[in-house]
Amino acid sequence: MKNIPKLKLGIIAVSRDCFPVELSRKRRIQVVKECRAKKIPVIEIQTVVENEAHVLAAEQELRDKGINALVIFLGNFGPEGPTTLLAQKFDGPVMLAAAAEETGQDLINGRGDALCGMLNASYNIGLRRLHPYIPEYPVGNAAEVADMIAGFLPVARIILGIRKLKIFAFGPRPQDFLACNAPIKPLYDIGVEVMENSELDLYDIFLGAKGNPKIKAVARDMAKELGQGLAYPDLLEKLAQYEVALTKFMQAHLGASEFGVFANKCWPAFEKYFGFVPCYINSRLTGRGIPVSCEVDIYGALSEYMATCATELPATLLDVNNSVPHDMYEAARKRVGSYKPTDLFMGFHCGNTPSVCMIGSTLKYQLIMHRLMEGDKEPDITRGTMEGRIRPGGVTIFRLQSTADTVLRAYAAEGEVLDIDPKSFGSIGVFAIKEMGRFYRHVLIEKRFPHHTAVAFQHAGRPLHAAVRMLGVEEVYFNRPAGLLYPTENPF
Repeated sequence: MKNIPKLKLGIIAVSRDCFPVELSRKRRIQVVKECRAKKIPVIEIQTVVENEAHVLAAEQELRDKGINALVIFLGNFGPEGPTTLLAQKFDGPVMLAAAAEETGQDLINGRGDALCGMLNASYNIGLRRLHPYIPEYPVGNAAEVADMIAGFLPVARIILGIRKLKIFAFGPRPQDFLACNAPIKPLYDIGVEVMENSELDLYDIFLGAKGNPKIKAVARDMAKELGQGLAYPDLLEKLAQYEVALTKFMQAHLGASEFGVFANKCWPAFEKYFGFVPCYINSRLTGRGIPVSCEVDIYGALSEYMATCATELPATLLDVNNSVPHDMYEAARKRVGSYKPTDLFMGFHCGNTPSVCMIGSTLKYQLIMHRLMEGDKEPDITRGTMEGRIRPGGVTIFRLQSTADTVLRAYAAEGEVLDIDPKSFGSIGVFAIKEMGRFYRHVLIEKRFPHHTAVAFQHAGRPLHAAVRMLGVEEVYFNRPAGLLYPTENPF
């Protein structure tokens, strides 16, 4: 993954001046030792913060060591003012954790009271309007704090990625997909840059890439990737020209940002002028950590990118598309297990999913567009999809979305893709999520989320939930278990 942040995580201890500073220092050293034993990359900051002068010294050490994510460790009670001042001044994601007492044999000079110190720090966090990462139970021994730090790593990647992200959009969002046409103002509130362009701009950069010497090499790489799935060898150079055009545009226009994603118009005029569907190129760039969402879905591209940062794996964007017929459900009862029919749905898109996320992927034509544009003719301008079964395994569906009145909302639900043949076309799989039917009704419909969902190919609900909370999102939904009603659910 080339398009996601590389963390340089630091850990710094704080100490209240009426407690032994050596207690904080010693406990920090033990946490670092546990991190190294668990292969958690962390850089030890030697400054121990007791007052505001130490905050300035710590800032300098953090700059000198290139730290971009920080764990502030309350080795004892900790000074709430300097502690939260450091969190406020640090330009990156911050985690707070506190030391548990080690033994009942040393509760006089060896008692740190960090359990209490976290409470005081929380008040100052509110005063400064900060949103640090605080683990579910943020007090532990050295090994437990090391595990908390491991949980912070994907959260920190998400936050850093968003703060340095630019979304390139091409084309107006389609009229028939108003659900994707959400206000972009909240993106600027969380640090994301957006560069909107026209379809004519996209066509111009495509034509401008013609004859680029990189095209033949990209076409060869496509042929290698597709292998037996290369149905249309004559199409590769045209597809390669489009890929070269997009990557060149991104490199030239990142500007002050470090990372980029795309939200591109992909039909119906696209095919008439470009001569292909862009799905395969979308899949290839997404596989390299540069999600390209369909139908100018800006929040979809952002959600895919967040899923990629969380897992360090390619993600995809699928429609929550169709139900699973009862005869298929009955025929697959052994594989379905305890899932109910309403727990299942098919996730589908035309062909934008990376080949590494599928079984038996093949370059094909887009059946729906072929019906619309080419009728009974042999496929020509509708060729270029990447089709196959979504590979079985654990997944998380996720979406960060703005409402029409610019309020950010999000959801995350963990489940799996079942090893069942979907017997259909496109990039498609049979998804199973506990209590999906109720989640669909009382979250996706009730809260007006669009049909597109980002798919992380791993259970990643914990870091995604934590990250959106750090972004200040107050409404974060999940699939409630049976017996726990949604506020709008009929109890009768």
